[in-house]
This record gives sequence, structure tokens and C-alpha cells, in this order.
Amino acid sequence: MSRGKPEPVEVIKERRDGALARLTDGIPYAAFLGIRFDRRGDELTAILPYGDHVLGNPMVPALHGGAIAAFMEVAAVVQLGWTQGWERMETGAEPFAGRLPKTIDFTIDYLRPGLPRDIYARARIARAGRRFASVHVECWQDNRDRPVAQAVGHFLMPDDIAG
Repeated sequence: MSRGKPEPVEVIKERRDGALARLTDGIPYAAFLGIRFDRRGDELTAILPYGDHVLGNPMVPALHGGAIAAFMEVAAVVQLGWTQGWERMETGAEPFAGRLPKTIDFTIDYLRPGLPRDIYARARIARAGRRFASVHVECWQDNRDRPVAQAVGHFLMPDDIAG
């Protein structure tokens, strides 16, 4: 049995980067906050660059809790969409039909103040079914072992990405 010639790495990288850009373009608030994603294979790290627009208390100074919460929720939604669309993307099909998971609830534990610098987050899907998903998110700044906040969210999965 003969295998076809594998795709060049550049083609695969371009396809994955394009799919991630299409997924994140569906969240205008992520663009407003300046959220970007570092992609390594199927692993995503969300990055919220520091700026005055995310500063909550200039006297402390500390990042705004609402900005941290929104950042973590975006990280969870993008991770869900990315994970659900991965298999379709790898076969060359369009992985996302435009609808994103809807938040049912999102509970945040603030563990320490967010300092005036970049903040990072990673989301881990605890359970993903056809209609419902549960996601855990951790965010940190300088040391991943000292998280700034953690969250658990539950999401309603749209029919077009629930598989």
C-alpha cells in the first residue's frame, strides 16, 4: 500500500494559523482587549498584553478583575472551539461554521492581584459532550505555579461544532 506524499510543514502551519485567526475573529471583544494566542501544535496559550485599558486601580496598580475574567472566558471559548474543530481542520475541511459556545456560567477565584504586566492563560477541557462542556482555566503572570486567578466555566455547544 502506498502512502501519499506528506504535506509540507509550512502548509500545515499556515492552515492551523488561519483556522485560529478565523476562530478568534469571531470574538470582537478579544480584539478590543488585545488578546492573542500562542499556538504550539494543538496547545493554546492566551496572552493579554498589559495596557492602560486593562488597569483597574491605578493607585495599587492592579489589573481590572473584569478584564481578567473576560480574558479567561475568551481563553475557554477559544480552547473549546479549537479542540472541537481540530479533527476537521486536520483533514482540510473548514473547522468552524461561525458559531461559538455560549457561556452558561463562569466562576472565578481571584488568588492574587494582577500586576501591571502581561498575563497568560491556559484552558483545559474537563468534559466535552455533544451539547455541554466544562472547562477549567488558569491564568498567571511570571510564574505558572503562582496563578493570579482560576476559573471553571460551563458552556452550551452549538450544533455546528458539537460534531
